[in-house]
Amino acid sequence: MSDPLVNTAWLAERIGSSEIAIVDATWFMPGEGKLGRDAYAAGHIPGAVFFDIDEIADRSTDLPHMLPAPDAFAEAAGALGLRRDLIIVVYDGQGIFSAPRVWWTLRIMGFPEVFVLDGGLRKWRAEGRPLETALASPQPTTIEPAFDPSLVRDLDAMRATLAAHDAQVIDARPGPRFRGEVPEPRAGLRGGHMPGALSVAWSGLIEADGTMKSAADLRVAFQAAGTDLDGPIVTTCGSGVSASLLALALARLGREDVAVYDGSWTEWAGRADTPIVTGA
Repeated sequence: MSDPLVNTAWLAERIGSSEIAIVDATWFMPGEGKLGRDAYAAGHIPGAVFFDIDEIADRSTDLPHMLPAPDAFAEAAGALGLRRDLIIVVYDGQGIFSAPRVWWTLRIMGFPEVFVLDGGLRKWRAEGRPLETALASPQPTTIEPAFDPSLVRDLDAMRATLAAHDAQVIDARPGPRFRGEVPEPRAGLRGGHMPGALSVAWSGLIEADGTMKSAADLRVAFQAAGTDLDGPIVTTCGSGVSASLLALALARLGREDVAVYDGSWTEWAGRADTPIVTGA
């Protein structure tokens, strides 16, 4: 399958298949006062395991949900019963929001067939499809660590990119945050964006029902922001979640090589030695 998304009918036909693993990646923004794990416990797609992006992360840094070391990730993924010979379908409760972060992480960590459920649990519920509240008890597996560095960028790499102008930086945050017109949701961060960054707000890529826009509409959105869809691209956002959604949208356009700046705005704007501009 060339599309990184699968629809609810496709998944419903395969519930219970030994060839499929389903992952609930529900996550909420800071300040919402909700936990993805609680949403999972209240009702999830049958057989789904819960992937907590705040827990399966690098715990040695103050930055939120940074990628864990490959060996730590392999241990966590194995505890969830995930294997590289399975087709993995990731979803979240909002439609498409946090699931792309786990899709991106699994691809970095060597999982070859990972897809996002288009419309997520929101569409699944709207269609009256089955849910369960029992917590999953997966059979643990043993996974060899793997890591693809081409799909992630760190602070030093972003500094180099801005200096060399060797990739387009696309910011997924809403326009007012990109322009520095409103405060960031994480206290203490400066407002604005990286010099030369393009603005493609993630919400503009999602339909009212929570599904992702068509490839044709996605292409229009990226090109309207000035994106050269044939050139190198790095995506960024507040903390690497909606940046992964941009990477998913670009994968739908055939660009499976897009990298995500893991630390994103939380890291960049939390420092005093990084350049920031405001306005359009």
